[in-house]
Amino acid sequence: MNWINNVVRPKISGLLSTAKREVPDNLWVKCPESGQMVFYKDLEANQFVVPGSNYHMRMGSQQRLQHLFDDGEYRTIAVPAVQQDPLKFRDGRKYTDRLKDAKVATKLEDAVLVGEGQLEGQAVVAAAQDFRFMAGSLGMAAGEAIIAGMMRAVELKTPFILFAASGGARMQEGILSLMQMPRTTIAVQRLRDARLPYIVVLTDPTTGGVTASYAMLGDIHIAEPGALICFAGPRVIQQTIREQLPDGFQRAEYLLSHGMVDMVVHRHHLRETLARLCRLLMAGVQATTAKDTRKVNGKPYVNGAAVDGKVIETAARETGGVVEPEAVPNSQRFDPSKAEKPRRDDANSGTSKDAPRSA
Repeated sequence: MNWINNVVRPKISGLLSTAKREVPDNLWVKCPESGQMVFYKDLEANQFVVPGSNYHMRMGSQQRLQHLFDDGEYRTIAVPAVQQDPLKFRDGRKYTDRLKDAKVATKLEDAVLVGEGQLEGQAVVAAAQDFRFMAGSLGMAAGEAIIAGMMRAVELKTPFILFAASGGARMQEGILSLMQMPRTTIAVQRLRDARLPYIVVLTDPTTGGVTASYAMLGDIHIAEPGALICFAGPRVIQQTIREQLPDGFQRAEYLLSHGMVDMVVHRHHLRETLARLCRLLMAGVQATTAKDTRKVNGKPYVNGAAVDGKVIETAARETGGVVEPEAVPNSQRFDPSKAEKPRRDDANSGTSKDAPRSA
């Protein structure tokens, strides 16, 4: 009788029950661009790029570093501890409560995660901002993480790669947050003094004080497709100037066409692009350490200059990091003979030399 009550009846009740089973909130994800519903596991396996529309969803910092480093393995770099709530800030909630919730939700100590590892066999140091942690805002802890990563790259003599994603400075830390802008700028200068590559990957969104400081100081700037990159957002600008903004304003493709970024790279090709750039740039660093290097103003001169009988391009080709140039058809080449000659003004009379002089 106990077997019937304990086993058979619960199974029958479960089969006849019409109660809804609990479904995880993120089981299906809707594409903001096309409205397509995508199974979360499929989206995760596709590096959070929506199949079909190629819309790039936001990624967490742990996932960023796992996709970057070989076999997804990296060592987290320790970051100096900072005071949690220096201004005792409180709006609708205490700042300390907001920090606790963000740490529980993301399993991070703050908005920036820094790690070191191998990228196609090359040692690199990388940092990734996580937009889930208070919109990736720049505070004291985030500033210390960026600086710690750059100093570690200087110590190891490796490239430094930054994945930027932020809403700007963290208002709960006031002026202490804004102070991280010049502090990180000085750290960037340390990388330059050591002649080490600093590559920035601008993801959606990169705005505010982060854009106004270290995110736009890289040697090479790569943007993901459709990423919003700006200081003030398009809505604020449109309300200020009271004019209709161009289509795609402040998006990655718009900035590429206007010379603000160097390239827009699909996420599936991002890792190989970063590896190739690191090989190419580090070939130049290695060339400058060779003996009998020519110097200009006391610094090694490497742009096309012979270094131990080789040029940087040759050294890069030996490492497999050079990209062969594409042939340009004659129709797209510049022909000086067909260019319109500018009109020169006569400095004395103020009239054009091509124009007839009056008697």
